[in-house]
Amino acid sequence: MDKTYASAAEAVADIPSGATIAVGGFGLVGVPIELVRAILAQGTDHLQVVSNNCGVDGWGLGLLLAAGRIDRIIASYVGVNKEFARQYLAGEVEVELTPQGTLAERLRAGGVGIPGFFTATGVGTLVSEGGLPWRYAPDGSVAVMSPPKETRTLNSLGHPQEFVFEEAIRADYSLVRAAKGDRYGNLVFEKSARNFNPLAAMSGRISIAEVDRIVEPGELDPDEVHLPGIYIDRIVELTAEQANDLPIEKTTVRYRGDN
Repeated sequence: MDKTYASAAEAVADIPSGATIAVGGFGLVGVPIELVRAILAQGTDHLQVVSNNCGVDGWGLGLLLAAGRIDRIIASYVGVNKEFARQYLAGEVEVELTPQGTLAERLRAGGVGIPGFFTATGVGTLVSEGGLPWRYAPDGSVAVMSPPKETRTLNSLGHPQEFVFEEAIRADYSLVRAAKGDRYGNLVFEKSARNFNPLAAMSGRISIAEVDRIVEPGELDPDEVHLPGIYIDRIVELTAEQANDLPIEKTTVRYRGDN
């Protein structure tokens, strides 16, 4: 039952090249940075990554991207990562852009054993009709386009409505960041770090968590637990220095004139 590992490097050592990994976080919040750095250090490549976004330049998943370790990304937000945009437009990486709520539900569905679901999001757009550019060719033409998806008219809330079918996501591994966890893998997330982390953890066949602090079993109030340990296979405690490595994505200051 004790799922603790001595280091991030030990926890990710068996992740092979070519694996699909679901990664928690939103922008710079709740990113499992030490696990990402450990994968970078061991040289794992040809990864397919599932995450809300791909980090920023020089931090988070942006580290793996800049090193050329990622072949394909399923995400909902390109954001301010200039290298991500450059690689996508240059045809160096394949990108499946997915509506954010749909991405969250695809991860959750994979974790609870639902193979897919119907949603109204994306109906009547390229999301359902196909034709989204997944990969560009070096000359700027579209090399790979998204395929059309199944649609169905269902009686929703008393009236017929068209829905599109979305497949669940089941990752080989998932990497998540939590504020606190016990040795059984029960996790507590800090504020908005609770966004994609629980869903990413549920999606992974093997789920690995880095936490600011590990407590003994029984110390966590059951009502405090955000994700039960059944979804977590490995847990790593960060040092104080690692836990405090939290850069600010955008610094905004107020002009005070001559004061």
